[in-house]
Formats: sequence, C-alpha cells, structure tokens
Amino acid sequence: MLLAYLTLGGLDVLGVLHSKTTLEERQGYIDWLYHCQVPSGGFRGFPGTNFGDERRTSDNGAWDPANIPATFFALVNLLMLGDDLARVKRKECLEWLPSLQREDGSFGETIGPGGTIEGNRDLRYCCCASGIRYILRGPYGKGVDDVPDIDVSGLITFIERCQNYDGGMGESPFRESHSGHTYCAVGSLHFLHQGRGKIPSSPLLSPGSRSFESLVGWLASRQTDRLLGECDKDEEEDEDGEEDEDEEQEDQTTDGQRIRDSGAEVQTRDREARLVTEDESGNGPAPGSIEDTIGALPFLAPEANEGISWAGFNGRCNKLADTCYSFWNGAALMMLDRYSVIDDVRNRKYLLGKTQHLVGGFGKGVGDSPDLLHSYFGLVSLAFQGEEGLARVEPALVATDRTVAHLESLPWWSSDR
Repeated sequence: MLLAYLTLGGLDVLGVLHSKTTLEERQGYIDWLYHCQVPSGGFRGFPGTNFGDERRTSDNGAWDPANIPATFFALVNLLMLGDDLARVKRKECLEWLPSLQREDGSFGETIGPGGTIEGNRDLRYCCCASGIRYILRGPYGKGVDDVPDIDVSGLITFIERCQNYDGGMGESPFRESHSGHTYCAVGSLHFLHQGRGKIPSSPLLSPGSRSFESLVGWLASRQTDRLLGECDKDEEEDEDGEEDEDEEQEDQTTDGQRIRDSGAEVQTRDREARLVTEDESGNGPAPGSIEDTIGALPFLAPEANEGISWAGFNGRCNKLADTCYSFWNGAALMMLDRYSVIDDVRNRKYLLGKTQHLVGGFGKGVGDSPDLLHSYFGLVSLAFQGEEGLARVEPALVATDRTVAHLESLPWWSSDR
C-alpha cells in the first residue's frame, strides 16, 4: 500500500498521473485497493493475507487484520485516483478506529488475537489515525450514524508528552527527538485542528509559546552541510579530484576561523542571552527549574558561510543529511507556517545536485541508488519550494491540491451533516 502511495503520489506531483496511465489502468488500481479492504473496517497492507470473506470468522480475523498505516495510504491512493470512496466501509472503519486507541491516548497498528492492540506507542500511528479520521469524518468531525469518535483530548495529551527538552518530538515519551516523529506529531495536530469542530488547542501550534518556539528551533537546526561520512569523503576526493580538494581547503579555513573566533563570540552571546520566562497564565516552568536553566544557556547562532553550496537535512543531531529529511523537517515547518527559517536555496542544490540520480529519481544520500520513498519525498520537498513543473502539495496528506480539492468535494465534506 505504501509503494502504491509513493508511486501514484510521485506521478501526481509531476502532473502526469492521468497522461501516463489509462482509464482502464486506473480502474484496475482502484479495484486492487478495494480488494485490500477488510470487511470489518480498514485496509490490509497487501492482498497476501486475504483468505476470503467466506472463510473469515471472529476467531481467525486477527490473522488478516486491517492496519492503521495501510488504511490511511489506501484512502489517499483512492483520492489521488479520483475515486469517490463510495465503496469504502466508512461506518465500519470509523467504528474500528477507536478500538486501536490506548488509555494513554496513543494508537497501535492492528488488532491482534483476543482483541489486543498490537504495535508500539508510536506517533506514526497517531498521525495515520488522525488522517483517517480527517478523511472519513470531514471538517465537522461528525462521522456516520453517531459512531463514537476517538478520544481527541487524550491523543493531543499523548502527543504533547512526546516533546523533549530540546524541542523535538520522540517516537513516544522520553524517546530521542527525531524528525520523522516530529512531522507525525505536527501532522496529527494539523489534521485535528484543520476541521471546524471544537478541538482543544495545543501549545505546540501556538506561536510564542515555549513549546512552539523550541519546536521550530529544533527543526531549523536539522539543516546541515554534513553530507558524507569520513570514508565517503575520501572516496569522493579520489573521484572528483582537485575541485573537491579546493573546497575541502576552504572548509578547513572556515573551521579554523570559527575556532579562533569562538571564544569572543561566546562571551558576546553570553552577555546578550536572555531568559524568556512565561508568567503563570502561560503555564511556563517554575523559577529555578531545569527548563529555566536550559533556557538561560547562550544561543549560538550558526555563522554565515557563503562557501557552503549544499545543505540538506538530517533527522537527529550529529547525523548526515538524507533526502527524505528535507521533507520531514520541511513539511513540519510548512504546517507551522515557519518554512522561511530554512535555507531553501542550498536545500534545492543538495537535492538536485547531490542525491538526484542520473537515471531519474532520488537516493537516500550522496551516490545512493534511487528508490521510491526518497524519490517521492525529494519531489515533494522541491514542490514546497515552488519548483517549476511540480504541482503544489498539501503537507499533511502529502497530496496535490487537486487531490485535496477532490476530498473536499465528497458529500460529508461539502455539508455539516
């Protein structure tokens, strides 16, 4: 289901989904997607576990389960193909969705034997669950025949608990900050708050709050010019010759200048640092807390370096740049309306000059072979920057404006009933 999503989405962003496929082919894709629908609600990841509706019972259904990510991707695939979702078991799916939510507000992936919730407490499942709710309940969140909704407040509370001291979001509470999970946290809240229903607000979406500003700062700090490991650098020098040696010498000179200037700069920034303390009504940390101590540390802004040509994004501190993180970080900043904090010019050079492959598509990193995931997210990242020839993309559904307009034309979207 994910491979279908990446393929169809890539063709749609390129504006060729309908010109490169026939009507008969698209109908075949739609029929395949519905073949993956589970009678009790939701979609399976591929038809290989389907042992037939006539053989399915309450006892063996756990071995052919619907799962949260596949259901989200299936719905978006159908929308991209122009389907009206009339064959989707909407009521059953909306009844199934709350059964995957745990008491702490998180979501699992599937329902296992005995009705147990399988899968980690993971922001990825939370994002897909929020997306399913968004698509099938519409902007008013009313659903079908008074089917109970998920625990929205509990989900928001769980998401907020995943934020770390550095501003980023972990897979679950107390896990390392990671760009993919940060995107999923922001995407979940984006889905929940885009509708017209009454949803509890979150400081993660509130400009000026400590949670929001530290989140934006962490995302912005993921942009890096560290593209290769040490062994990879040696190989690139051998292949590229004198030009890279000159660039390396320039980088060494710049680094040396940084070291010589760092002492004075730190002293200056120490004097300029100010602790931003929220009042009691802003739910800020108590004076003398660890949050105050962290907030009082000097802010070391990155130095301007016109010699840097390529600057992609990583997913965690001290990691190499990776094509897909241009998307995970960029899309989160798009939803937060803070995309302008990144250097999109150097990100574009990184994608087109370093990870785009000569046969087409994008690889994970410099010199890597292209694959569907990195190709799609590379295209979407460029679409965010207005790259010529690419359609506009909505960052939560990760689908084109054409697909979003089709979603909003569905009956439960076009009215408040």
